[in-house]
Amino acid sequence: MVTPLFPFRSALLLGSALPLLALAPQALAQQLNEPQTPISAPDAPVPTSDDQIGFAADALQYDSNAEVVTATGSVQLLREGNRLRADKVVWDRETGKVEALGNVSLTDADGNIAYGDRFDVTDTLKDGMVDNMLLVLQSGGRLASTRGTRVNGIYTLERAAYTGCAVEDSKGCPKEPTWQINAVKVVYNPTRERVSYTNANIELFGLPLIPLPGLSHPVGEGGGSGLLMPNLRYDRNNGFEVALPYFFKLAPNRDLTVTPHVYTNALPMLEANYRHLYDRGAYQVTGFLTYGSRVATGDTPIGTLPTEAEKDIRGYLDASGAMQLTPEWSLDGSIRFASDRTFLRRYDINRDDRLRSTLGAQRIGDNSYFSIRGWAVQTLRAGDSQGQTPIALPLIDYRLRVNDPLLGGVLQLQANTLAITRTHGQDTQRAFAAAEWNLRTLTGLGQEVTFTGYLRGDAYHSSDNALTTVPSYAGSPGWQGRGIAAAAVDMRWPFVGEAFGGVQRLAPRVQIVAAPHLANLSLPNEDARAVDLEDSNLFALNRFAGYDRFEDSTRITYGLEYSLALPDFSLQSIVGQSYRLTNRESILPEGTGLSGRTSDIVGRVTARYKDFISLTHRFRLDKGSMAVRRNEVDATVGSKSTYVMVGYLRLNRDADATLEDLQDREEIRLGGRVQFARFWSAFGSTVIDLTDAKEDPLSAADGYQPVRHRLGVAYEDDCLTLGLTWRRDYVANGDARKGNGFQLRLAFRNIGI
Repeated sequence: MVTPLFPFRSALLLGSALPLLALAPQALAQQLNEPQTPISAPDAPVPTSDDQIGFAADALQYDSNAEVVTATGSVQLLREGNRLRADKVVWDRETGKVEALGNVSLTDADGNIAYGDRFDVTDTLKDGMVDNMLLVLQSGGRLASTRGTRVNGIYTLERAAYTGCAVEDSKGCPKEPTWQINAVKVVYNPTRERVSYTNANIELFGLPLIPLPGLSHPVGEGGGSGLLMPNLRYDRNNGFEVALPYFFKLAPNRDLTVTPHVYTNALPMLEANYRHLYDRGAYQVTGFLTYGSRVATGDTPIGTLPTEAEKDIRGYLDASGAMQLTPEWSLDGSIRFASDRTFLRRYDINRDDRLRSTLGAQRIGDNSYFSIRGWAVQTLRAGDSQGQTPIALPLIDYRLRVNDPLLGGVLQLQANTLAITRTHGQDTQRAFAAAEWNLRTLTGLGQEVTFTGYLRGDAYHSSDNALTTVPSYAGSPGWQGRGIAAAAVDMRWPFVGEAFGGVQRLAPRVQIVAAPHLANLSLPNEDARAVDLEDSNLFALNRFAGYDRFEDSTRITYGLEYSLALPDFSLQSIVGQSYRLTNRESILPEGTGLSGRTSDIVGRVTARYKDFISLTHRFRLDKGSMAVRRNEVDATVGSKSTYVMVGYLRLNRDADATLEDLQDREEIRLGGRVQFARFWSAFGSTVIDLTDAKEDPLSAADGYQPVRHRLGVAYEDDCLTLGLTWRRDYVANGDARKGNGFQLRLAFRNIGI
């Protein structure tokens, strides 16, 4: 039956509790489970005012003499957003006391649900007390205690425990939570979304850890200020390290994390991270600061580093952000700066060897693009000259795409300018305007034909050209100009048919490119140095990576594409070669695979079987001897939980030793993870330098030089991440010495911080 709304006196609600701390782990897990309370009666009507209560029950008795109302059978009471459900409710109208019995649950206005066998609450369903209470928080955590009260919306629990873990397995059977916090007293304030403990300690896998007498943490997705889990690590450089982060929640969209790092072999270091999210973007600033000794590397070549240490302030700044001004306009930038070249590696922050800072604005329209940007780079490589490192300011690029009204196709117009400055090196300024026309069509035989036309005019100015270490990059000083014209025809003829229960495609491809002789070497080369024949640029109009060099040869490029698609297997491959139709000397240096009239043979094969095997092989074969000049393999075998990754690279291009961008090497990278239990796994990785005189005639390496090893074990479930990692570095740089390191990682989930 549904009873009309009743007027009530002021009253309050609480939840119910279950005995927790004195129970065996299995019994505790059973009582942390949320009871299933079948409700057959319809929902109670929603009150229209705070002095009314919605009431529903299967049966109702009223003792007019004693002023006692007794409701039985799936009883529901609703007032001020609080909902009480029980098998039986006895309400004394004289005293305002409400007693709920049997499968009782009480949901407050915030969504927290209290369970128990018996509740004593006031008739406002807000205040009361419960013996043996289980409180399921709306944020996902659970609190259980031998006795609990709720006054003015604040829960106070005695001899209580909190956990954010699941307390039943996938089959619905009770299980002991991975971790829980036990305390003599627990106070939960839903308004502040915070849980505070008195005389607390954390149990992990049923074993008590260190006591935490003043523990307090937030709950819910919003989080709150408080200590985060410490980070423990040991390495040869700094000894034993303890990092204890403290999180400050400044606002819902702003926070600050301050982390002191304390070492046994070095002075302490302070780390701070500030984050701000706003309606049009976000930014973050991270900084490290310490005072200590370092070995100055400077521009001194590797192998002759000074050994005397100097003490100074050391640190690192990393800031980045982006802002969307309008749907078309945006700003973004980043600043990365280290006090010295070995700081990041010495304190194991990262292993970058160059730090790039940038600031820019861009506009992206339906058919246009505009960008203005500046770049600065700090080198961290031992032996590199900071004075030779470029500062690019400004870099302006504009592109406009329009449909060709005369011949059809698409016409793209581009204007670009760049200014590069060095403190002790060559300065270069460049500007050009270009137009590129593309028309794609299909013939009656199914051939895909693409016509391309390209025109460009360049203007350059450079100074201090003699400071460039590679003469072919310097160009002539002063003002220089260049005009570029090129035309190309690219034809693909795909053949598609059934094969092996799937679909295969075979596509021969031929491209002809015509370009006159250009004055390339009279111009500086800033952005087209790292050139190498690959499958990705085989059919490119210009196989140089940048704008400062343009391939001025008339050539024919031919290749074959093949793909096979089966229900559980796919294969894609390409192989090709090019031939120069003119006999003039090429500007492409030896080792690129393009220096002769006939290029090397390049290709790529990619195979995939379900989500279990992924294999990519890139290769380049010498045109004359068929020697392998490039051999690169990336393979992954296994599932998401157990897998092996292999990466192998060998570059044996016989390149000019003076061209740093074409140095040869050989290395192998191995990694893997094995899940040996439901939540336990072991993982490891290694990088080994296999370079010797076969790849680099100037190398003194013996062909087997470990770079870095890593091995560890991890546990991860729905509420805990635990890991122990060992790592050994074999490469030293200044005061960043090689040696062993150990790191312990412990993270509790669903704890609000």
